[in-house]
Amino acid sequence: MSLPHAILTALLEKPSSGLELTRRFDRSIGYFWSATHQQIYRELGKLEADGLIRALPSEQPARGQKKSYEVLPAGRAELARWTAASQDPKPHRDPLLLRLRAAAVVGTAGLEADLRRHLELHERQLAEYREIEQRDFPPGRDGTEDRLRHLVLRAGIDLETFWTQWLRGALADFADLSGPEPARPARPAT
Repeated sequence: MSLPHAILTALLEKPSSGLELTRRFDRSIGYFWSATHQQIYRELGKLEADGLIRALPSEQPARGQKKSYEVLPAGRAELARWTAASQDPKPHRDPLLLRLRAAAVVGTAGLEADLRRHLELHERQLAEYREIEQRDFPPGRDGTEDRLRHLVLRAGIDLETFWTQWLRGALADFADLSGPEPARPARPAT
């Protein structure tokens, strides 16, 4: 997913200012696609320059007043084109997994505590997603838009469930470890 398409999606759901978009990213879209305030404002400028969005006319022109944006037909067409296009999955890159691999050759100092910290973070995120699910998707909300939004949330719930289960298993494996293996002797130079 790209930031311009995330912004187009958010603006089609509701015309917004850059600040409102930032808040909405933090509350909803940010669960699967994050962006900083500066990135959002920079992208709004590009989208406007490309003729995909426009600033809504202000009732009272004033310097420094926040602009609200809406998607133009060209922006809707671009989002529809992008949505229909095929895209390969991205490979998963996680520094924690690389650190575990490195621990096999340099030792595990500090990793168990960090695994516990990661577990706490994923448990909190999972609890937050479940609260959102209960609040925003009660039984009977089965319109197309609701079902698609719920599908995205379910992906987050399933990913956090995976991570909490995997981290619990990793911690159980850590409990079985007897500590770092002795360093291997260096190979003689040939």
